[in-house]
Amino acid sequence: MAFAKIEDARSLNDEELASEILEGKKKLLELRLLKATGRLEKTHEFKHTRHRVAQLMTVEKERQLLASKESTGSEEESSSSVES
Repeated sequence: MAFAKIEDARSLNDEELASEILEGKKKLLELRLLKATGRLEKTHEFKHTRHRVAQLMTVEKERQLLASKESTGSEEESSSSVES
C-alpha cells in the first residue's frame, strides 16, 4: 500500500481536515490495543497511519500560520493608515 499524497490533504476543507486527524488518532489507538493483545496482523498500518496523521497536522499548521500571518499583516496595514 502506497503512502497518501499530501496534495490529498491540502484539498480538504478545515472541517474535513479536523475529522480526518481525529479518525487517524482513533485508528492509532485501536492499532495499539490490537498490538497489546497480540491480534495485530498488519504492522505496517502503524507507519501508514502515523504518516497520514503527520501530513494532516502539517497542513493544519500551515493554514494556522497563514491565517495568523494574514491577520498580522492586516493589523499592520490598519495601524499604519491610522498614523497617516
